[in-house]
Amino acid sequence: MKIICIGRNYAEHAKELNNPVPSRPVVFMKPASALLVNNKPLYYPEFTRDLHYEVEVVLKIAKNGRHVQPEFAGGYYKEVSLGIDFTARDLQQELKEKGQPWEVAKGFDGSAVLGRFISLDKLDRQAIEFELKKNGEAVQHGNTRDMLFSFEEIIVYVSRFFKLQMGDLIFTGTPAGVGPVQIGDTLEGFIHTKTEVRQLFSCQVK
Repeated sequence: MKIICIGRNYAEHAKELNNPVPSRPVVFMKPASALLVNNKPLYYPEFTRDLHYEVEVVLKIAKNGRHVQPEFAGGYYKEVSLGIDFTARDLQQELKEKGQPWEVAKGFDGSAVLGRFISLDKLDRQAIEFELKKNGEAVQHGNTRDMLFSFEEIIVYVSRFFKLQMGDLIFTGTPAGVGPVQIGDTLEGFIHTKTEVRQLFSCQVK
């Protein structure tokens, strides 16, 4: 199982971090040990003083595929969830300045919160609305219609380099509003279905 992540997929988020808006998907990966499921807490890592939340829609790959063609990409996922791409922002900035990879700032244990999955039948496939609350207050609000690269475009691009396999996860990027967390904070992810707003995860920082 692979955890594939897309960076800078919302223009406003790229701008808030003073990053250029990309012309093609920015891809990085997290190891399986990064997964944090079943509303388990995250223990604040000792190697950072600036841990940030980034809420994202997550795709679960439904079948194997390589070099997926655009007309078939929509058949490669049937359900989605929400997750958090936790980022050690201070460490990431240091690595970026040195031109080094981000993995230790993005792929540490527990850095990939994953909520419950929900069928696409319950969602507006072209415009999935979602939000993150910190201690009960909304801090991020996004809609997938604002993505620079759609789910299908991501699948087509990623499958050029990596064979997609059933169960692989794709974190599709975060909207604007990322920010720091402290010990004691509770983060909750909500998705807007056709009939209700549903909570998919709750994660406490300890």
